[in-house]
Amino acid sequence: MGKSDFLTPKAIANRIKSKGLQKLRWYCQMCQKQCRDENGFKCHCMSESHQRQLLLASENPQQFMDYFSEEFRNDFLELLRRRFGLCKVDETPKGWYIQYIDRDPETIRRQLELEKKKKQDLDDEEKTAKFIEEQVRRGLEGKEQEVPVFTELSRENDEEKVAFNLNKGACSSTATSSKSSSLGPSALKVIEATASVKRKEPSHSSAQPKEKKKKKSALDEIMEIEEEKKRAARTDYWLQPEIIVKIITKKLGEKYHKKKGIVKEVIDKYTAVVKMIDSGDKLKLDQTHLETVIPAPGKRILVLNGGYRGNEATLESINEKTFSATIVIETGPLKGRRVEGIQYEDISKLA
Repeated sequence: MGKSDFLTPKAIANRIKSKGLQKLRWYCQMCQKQCRDENGFKCHCMSESHQRQLLLASENPQQFMDYFSEEFRNDFLELLRRRFGLCKVDETPKGWYIQYIDRDPETIRRQLELEKKKKQDLDDEEKTAKFIEEQVRRGLEGKEQEVPVFTELSRENDEEKVAFNLNKGACSSTATSSKSSSLGPSALKVIEATASVKRKEPSHSSAQPKEKKKKKSALDEIMEIEEEKKRAARTDYWLQPEIIVKIITKKLGEKYHKKKGIVKEVIDKYTAVVKMIDSGDKLKLDQTHLETVIPAPGKRILVLNGGYRGNEATLESINEKTFSATIVIETGPLKGRRVEGIQYEDISKLA
């Protein structure tokens, strides 16, 4: 290349491109080298220097990660210190909280309008609440509270008839004349006896339903528990500790494919730590990579889904045509109940 090539349009364009920002996808972080195009990045990845840098990083990857993290932190803090007027920074127990301050006049105008609208809405709500409170106060002041007046039973003339005015559920004695009448001792005894009988009758009648309710309380409690279990919706997770499962995924190789293990721990409902029965290895697997194990009749199983979830039971029989089983509940308030039509995926053998 001669000296004249330095001023050619191609050379000038290359120098301009090298000074400007390039695509991040063509930047090598390990070598800290920016390539201008895909071809250059591909050639760099095949170079000896890049391969040597990868070997050095593989020997101690944590050291390189710490270096990059520290570099980012220093540059970020330096930038934050210089541009502190553009953001709000609060140090919280969970870390730093950074909020950008938008100083655009249009944005500030919209924020002021929103604040004004919120304030106006609050003022309208306060006015409405005060108006309702004033109406209630006026209604209470204008309402005359009726206070019942109790008077003694008295009758001046023994031959005068006694009449009872049952007004609004209250029993008040009034004479046929305008004057108040007085009752004799015999009439008072009759009224007291009648009142005592009426007082006793409701208590006796109300005691009968209570007795019936007490008699049905145990049965009602069992029925409520049963109905609650039946109403419980089926869930999309079924893993439970201490059940035997089978690995159905082939991603782990033939060593674990179709092998059985015991669930030792359930993580986040959908992941299980499985200990293999034959080798004793512990694997962390998703429930989609596992399936339940159906034992022989007479063995103990655990219900994993449906209304009887969490109950231990005994497998009575298997229906291969419908892929279902018949079980007998062994724990809980429904102990001894025989349940038919339980699907294979809802039960599994206990370890």
